Amino acid sequence: IKPVCLSSTQFALLEFLFPKSSVFPHRSRRSDIALSPDTMAAVTTSSKRPYHVIVFGASGFTGKFVVEEVARTCSEGPGGTLQWAVAGRNRDRLEKTLVQAANSLCKPELKCVEVIVADVTETESLAIMCKQAVIVLNCVGPYRLYGEPVVKACIENGAHYIDICGEPQFLEGIQLNYHSAAQENAVFIIGSCGFDSIPADMGIIYTQNHFKGTLTAVESFLTVNTGPEGGCGHDTTWHSAIFGFADRANLKRLRKKFGQKPLPVIGARNQKRGAVFFSREIEQYALPFMGSDPSVVRRTQRYMHEEHEHSPVQYMAYVGVGGLSSLVKTLFVGLMFWFMFPEIFSFGLFSKTGPSRKQMNGTSFCLRFLGKGYTPDQDPSQGKPNFTVSTQITGPEPGYIATSITMVQAALTLLNEPLCLPSQGGVFTPGSVFSRTSLIERLNNHGIQFSLKD
Repeated sequence: IKPVCLSSTQFALLEFLFPKSSVFPHRSRRSDIALSPDTMAAVTTSSKRPYHVIVFGASGFTGKFVVEEVARTCSEGPGGTLQWAVAGRNRDRLEKTLVQAANSLCKPELKCVEVIVADVTETESLAIMCKQAVIVLNCVGPYRLYGEPVVKACIENGAHYIDICGEPQFLEGIQLNYHSAAQENAVFIIGSCGFDSIPADMGIIYTQNHFKGTLTAVESFLTVNTGPEGGCGHDTTWHSAIFGFADRANLKRLRKKFGQKPLPVIGARNQKRGAVFFSREIEQYALPFMGSDPSVVRRTQRYMHEEHEHSPVQYMAYVGVGGLSSLVKTLFVGLMFWFMFPEIFSFGLFSKTGPSRKQMNGTSFCLRFLGKGYTPDQDPSQGKPNFTVSTQITGPEPGYIATSITMVQAALTLLNEPLCLPSQGGVFTPGSVFSRTSLIERLNNHGIQFSLKD
């Protein structure tokens, strides 16, 4: 049965007419939980919760792009208007960010956007911020160091939470420690809503939706193309990657605490590629992708299997690194990963100033998915897969431009399509919370294109 998705305006009307109806199963009904109207998260604004969205960390490198993207898409908010504010620890820097955005977008009204001072080290300031927001967009990383206080404040003060984290230990640790509290407080905590890992997670769902039969395994291949100016990343991204790499052993211990059974393998087991190999699919050397995509996709597949009895998909992620000289450079960067001088040991791929606008404008990505499985007349327990499908996602510079688009569209989807979401709050991956929404269509309308390949 195809779900009927209501707009936020329709949702608010039904909520007014039927305040105690089971139409709203995501509201907690436990008698021992007392949430007052001013702390209960919803999808509409009020005098006590005046902003649909607050961009926290708005003056940071990535936060500035998120601010611009929010400004571009204000008309897509509930009822055609998005009420929003910016937040961070330095008022002057926040005001400067708004002035820069106003000049860049020729929108002088941005100079009047509300500024809220909040600091991750000051619990009270976070509480004040969260009580004013329907959704907090957290752009303050590395999340391993600064993310948990914001998650905790959102849950305690009834604000939904979205971040762009690519650190598996943080993401899975938040699920382990805060899922029950978020569920009880009817709050959605949604991590990895940037390039890590909406394209991969929603790309698997898109591939499943276009597979005629039972999809059992997917490989993805990421390629990034830069223009004549080249490309680089900000050193915060570098440090987040270092923390994630250093925490691999702790991540294994963390996963044991969930006490989960292994997901069943449907059909033939997907064979891993080598640590370094030449990919005929993308015609360049490739390596296993070390980001959060495999972790996020695995969590989504578990949720879909356990909650909706969907057949889980095996997933392997790879990234193209180019020709032989690029491969050698990449491997050397890997050996130097522990050093804390990103400009030197990343060959300029990361710097404290980040990429220039020219570099970003000349950069794009392609994420290709190769899926295989079984036609409806074939038993997955018998023989090798007999059907394949190829899909792809293309878009602009991934680290900051695509990331700001995916983050903002995730927030707009949450605001506009509340009845297409899971029936309860909790800690979710993008795929598990947005699988029944129009997020893919929204991304298609904003330059991140999902398509079938011949």
